[in-house]
Amino acid sequence: MKFQLVVNMERFSPGTDIRDVERHTLEMVQMADEGGFTIAWAAEHHALELTIAPNPFTILTWWAAHTSRIRLGTAVVVAPYWHPIRLAGEAALLDLYSNGRLELGIGSGAYQREFDRMASGVKQNEGYLYMQEMLPAVRALWRGDYAHEGKYWRFPSSTSAPKPLQKAVPIWIAARAPVTYDYAVKNGCNVTSWALSRPFSEVETYKERLEIALRENPGASRPIFATMRYVGVYDRKDQADIPVEAAMRQTGRFENLFKNLGGVPDGFAEEIDIGILNGRAEFDREAMRQNLMIGTPDEVIAKLKPYETLGIDEFTYCASYGLGMKEQQRSLELFIKEVMPAFANSR
Repeated sequence: MKFQLVVNMERFSPGTDIRDVERHTLEMVQMADEGGFTIAWAAEHHALELTIAPNPFTILTWWAAHTSRIRLGTAVVVAPYWHPIRLAGEAALLDLYSNGRLELGIGSGAYQREFDRMASGVKQNEGYLYMQEMLPAVRALWRGDYAHEGKYWRFPSSTSAPKPLQKAVPIWIAARAPVTYDYAVKNGCNVTSWALSRPFSEVETYKERLEIALRENPGASRPIFATMRYVGVYDRKDQADIPVEAAMRQTGRFENLFKNLGGVPDGFAEEIDIGILNGRAEFDREAMRQNLMIGTPDEVIAKLKPYETLGIDEFTYCASYGLGMKEQQRSLELFIKEVMPAFANSR
């Protein structure tokens, strides 16, 4: 089992110096590069201090200049906010600048709040339709001259300038519903998944959906399958509450944005009381402690072993959930030095 990193520039109050956040984020990526992580992912979000990422390609170009081995991925480019020609060109340029390290994650977007500002009139639950039209257009533009007449975009013959260095840029799709797994398999896309703070059985469900899609599409290549969790590794058991509290606060902000349940003054999402979300067992404090990758190195190894046994190809370490910068760096240091060696001889 290999390991990927998600890390964002994030602030939760104006009192945090954005320059400190910038330096910290790059240092985390450099640690992952030196520590043997396969991919570092940058998100796309707009007008939100929770994830400061107006253009993932700008972030990845910055990381490319300061790393040497780690591959660089968009998690994800939000298809309804882009034009196919622009996306093809910017992605290819990043592949050039990084010497062929691009991993292109493309998706439908998460928050209606952002759609209202970036793609007025588009419903978030329709975003996947844009993604499904965008992907083949981008691939065609990478090959050469291509004209497009679709539902969402129309343009005369054009091409991507530049072209990617890689002959086949890896494409990733975030998948939860069975139909998305089927789409990924049919279109030669790798799959990333996120069980939030739900139990391991949720990860098993996602893996089974992939297996079903493969069975229903005989002859299709098996994609790389990755899954993500918040990670907080600490030295002593009495430090457990620090990442748990951070995850609880982050969940309150995420649910606010996902369901438009609170305000976002000056870009800072208000934290809602997750106690009001009845029937959501995964929001229980003890559930988060058990289901997230929170623990001492030995505890995290024990939590990760079932993922290895299940056949997860790559585990995505999410560092960004409101944990302090010092705690984030210590967690990653412990993960690299004490957790990853336990998986060095896996598939």
